Amino acid sequence: MDGVLYRGTDLIPGADRFIRELCRRDVPFRFLTNNSQRTRRDVVARLNRLGLDVGDEHVFTSAMATARFLAQQKPGGTAYVIGEGGLLTALHQHGYAVVDHAPDYVVVGEGRTFNLELVEAAVRMILGGAKLIATNMDPNCPTQNGLRPGCGAMVAMLETATGVKAFSVGKPSPVMMRAARKELGLTTDETAMIGDTMETDILGGAQLGFHTVLVLSGGTKAEDLPRYAYRPDTVVPSIAELADMMDACGWCPPWLAGNAKATPSLILRPGSYDEAAVPTNAMGGTGSGNM
Repeated sequence: MDGVLYRGTDLIPGADRFIRELCRRDVPFRFLTNNSQRTRRDVVARLNRLGLDVGDEHVFTSAMATARFLAQQKPGGTAYVIGEGGLLTALHQHGYAVVDHAPDYVVVGEGRTFNLELVEAAVRMILGGAKLIATNMDPNCPTQNGLRPGCGAMVAMLETATGVKAFSVGKPSPVMMRAARKELGLTTDETAMIGDTMETDILGGAQLGFHTVLVLSGGTKAEDLPRYAYRPDTVVPSIAELADMMDACGWCPPWLAGNAKATPSLILRPGSYDEAAVPTNAMGGTGSGNM
């Protein structure tokens, strides 16, 4: 998951140690991803190949969040889907039928099968009364070959053509982030969001009252922070420095360092990586990024 755990095919140094410590200390956690293409099993297979010993239960995708939300809104409904296997699987698992005529919802996720024929069909269905749902509104997605259009870019075409605004379930929507917290069985104050993107990870965490940790090994640079009206609780160059900070205080996070009885829980998410974004001495000193 580029930027937080790995870069391309290489783990970010310290990521494996951090995950091992979470498992060894029975700290519950989830990997949150707005990418709806892959099933949680697919995500786990890649993480296992990179040397991270995690299971299906550790992954929570926007496809899963979307399917759960729709099942709550209209059990046993129907959907016309512009997306791939992860989204289709999640909808089927939650009792939804995928149709190409008069659906209850038009659901859009990431994918490379997007074409104008699909767009035209979706426009007709939306104008005919189907509700427009987006797994996320990310405008682009990082790949090893650079950026490609994301779900948000595809949804924008449908919104413009129909005049209908999509309802988005993925981060920073509280729908997905609250669902992940509930999976962990935790209160808001027991939960932290670790991410590399201010507009989704940190914004969503701040809005829900989670503790927030920004890693600068991905999409956000230290010099970007002053332009945001909100800010993370902690800023570190990478997850390795967060592990060092927690080692120094008996594996309590910075905001609980004085409370030895506290058992924090962490939500991790994937991000994008920009090597130029990693300073050697972030926010006044490595590991000293409390704000």
